[in-house]
Amino acid sequence: MTLDDLYATIEARKSADPASSWTAQLLSKGPEKCAEKFGEEAIEAIIEAVKGDRAALTAEAADVLYHLLVMLAARDVPLGDVLDTLAQRQAKSGLEEKAGR
Repeated sequence: MTLDDLYATIEARKSADPASSWTAQLLSKGPEKCAEKFGEEAIEAIIEAVKGDRAALTAEAADVLYHLLVMLAARDVPLGDVLDTLAQRQAKSGLEEKAGR
């Protein structure tokens, strides 16, 4: 499964019954709740990175990616827009890109 596939599934869940899907349930709670959940997952990933538990970090990283996509979908930000931004940044050095922000 690619991130594009996962994002498409998340988008499809926007119209699903919240009782039928965790994604639909999360989306039904609004963008703020989606952002809160993303933050929780990011913190959990940070903790596992500091602890050095590779398997746990891998699992938490998957959760972070999923919840990032849910948060984007909740605010109607297409994954393609994020990928386009990354592609534009790739044309510059990291230091040059950061200085331009």
